[in-house]
Amino acid sequence: MTAMFARITFYPSLFYNVVMEKITSRNWYDRIDENVILGALPFRSVAQEMVQKENIKAVVSMNEDYELWAFSNNKARWANLGVEFLQLATTDIFESPCQDKLWQGVNFMNRFLPPADKMSQLSSTSGSSDQHGTVYVHCKAGRTRSATLVGCYLIMKNGWSPEQAVEHMRQCRPHVLLRSKQWEALKLFHKTKNSSFST
Repeated sequence: MTAMFARITFYPSLFYNVVMEKITSRNWYDRIDENVILGALPFRSVAQEMVQKENIKAVVSMNEDYELWAFSNNKARWANLGVEFLQLATTDIFESPCQDKLWQGVNFMNRFLPPADKMSQLSSTSGSSDQHGTVYVHCKAGRTRSATLVGCYLIMKNGWSPEQAVEHMRQCRPHVLLRSKQWEALKLFHKTKNSSFST
């Protein structure tokens, strides 16, 4: 039922996001730190420009397949632009990324940090990449699913609490919107992942 509702509302809500970006102070995407951008669905028509302007080396999508096919790049199209792509499909509106996906996402993001900024506690599991640069993390609006993953990244990278991570994201991107399931996911990640490395 929730998956069907998410499908039905996808195009109307995507159009709403486009309108809000045009008539309000909302940005389509915002830089969270020197290595990560949190944003809405990156349209295929501007992908190459974004890659060049923002030095994007990797993209993490929290979208399901149907959300990507009409307007955004898939893995092959991103590869043509020299960008690595990770899809962690999560149902919109009512769902939060599971802990495995959040952990996979943080590990993937760590690969693209400069050597001095890499999270050393992840070095044995995150692999390596010669391409250091920006990771663009997105869902449809860059408010909920993708913000949950970026929050986990901030928790792990900076040793922050979930509250500190969300406050920082909201300073950078004020319309970030986390509901109870997303807060639960952040708190569980903080408790089970970050805490285990800090003790």
